[in-house]
Amino acid sequence: MARGKTQIKRIEDATTRQVTFSKRRKGLLKKAFELSVLCDAEVALIIFSPSGKLYEFSSSRYINHQHLHMICSYSLSISLFRY
Repeated sequence: MARGKTQIKRIEDATTRQVTFSKRRKGLLKKAFELSVLCDAEVALIIFSPSGKLYEFSSSRYINHQHLHMICSYSLSISLFRY
């Protein structure tokens, strides 16, 4: 039996929204890892949670955590000026 199509919209219930965020974050990190291994691609992924916590992944030894934090700090400071 096939699943129905899910309408993409904000989840109103905070608990359900947090659970969905956690599950989808794990899936996205897994897909980024798989892409880097299967296709020998350089992949960097940065995710900010609604509370502002940072999650990151990089497939390259050239892009280390220090580089990702520097990029995140820069992009966060730019996004703050937009609002």
